[in-house]
Amino acid sequence: MTTTPAFDYTRFQRWRRPFEIGFWVVVLMANTVFNGMVAWFDLVYRSHRVGSIEPWIWEATSSVVILALVPCVVWATRRWPIRFDTWTHSLKVHLALSVPFCLIHVGLMIVLRTLAYDVMGEHYHFGNDWLQELGYEYLKDIRTYFLFVVMITGYSFVMRRLQGEAALLAEPDEGPPVEPVERPERFLVRKLGKEFLVAAREIEWLQASGNYVNLHVRGRDYPLRATMAGIEERLDPARFLRVHRSYLVNLDYLVEIEPLDTGDARLTMRDGATLPCSRRFRVQLRERFGDAPVGA
Repeated sequence: MTTTPAFDYTRFQRWRRPFEIGFWVVVLMANTVFNGMVAWFDLVYRSHRVGSIEPWIWEATSSVVILALVPCVVWATRRWPIRFDTWTHSLKVHLALSVPFCLIHVGLMIVLRTLAYDVMGEHYHFGNDWLQELGYEYLKDIRTYFLFVVMITGYSFVMRRLQGEAALLAEPDEGPPVEPVERPERFLVRKLGKEFLVAAREIEWLQASGNYVNLHVRGRDYPLRATMAGIEERLDPARFLRVHRSYLVNLDYLVEIEPLDTGDARLTMRDGATLPCSRRFRVQLRERFGDAPVGA
């Protein structure tokens, strides 16, 4: 009798992008409704200081701009992740990035509010003291920025735990290494508190992704904290070949090379996946296989 796992990571991968986009949309919509209701009760219902629709314009324009800035925060968090070994440097970088985050947010927010007020035939006024208003907005935006960083970091940690994370085998404290460290034959993979070994020859291809290189093995990607150039030097050149600045392929799993009119090529792997091959690296493929399909 087989049991269905509580969480199917492979199935989740198909829906991961819609889930992530939907998450931010729902969160910011909920925040807009909540803040809009608070502002409406405070400024319209209780004090009658502004028109009924104005609080909703303020919150909606702010949320639209922040939603547009979320991909920038995601990129920055991946580029400068908050980790035990780099958190001090990353913290300084994110503190600096919170300033343009605020300036862009406020600038575009004012533009959208001005347009909305023009449609209503009214004039939007940001405030009498711009520096004071900008300082007030920055206090809110730096809180928002780092809340996003914390949420993205936590989500990435959970995904790595579910997905698994690869590492190179280190030299032992005592005695000779079990295998050559300069050109490892196996990689150590940690997943949900367990460790197992993946043979280098079973890696189908590698893809650069920020500060990581994803090892694609039997339908799964295991991130390895390394650079593409660094890991390329440690793989067997008779088996692995660079085909793009972001891709290395295991030639044992390459099935077909399809030349393109641009001079580039499209590679088909044994599992049906297609990878790009840039013109720069296509010459090396010609030397190995020529332009004909590998499987021919």
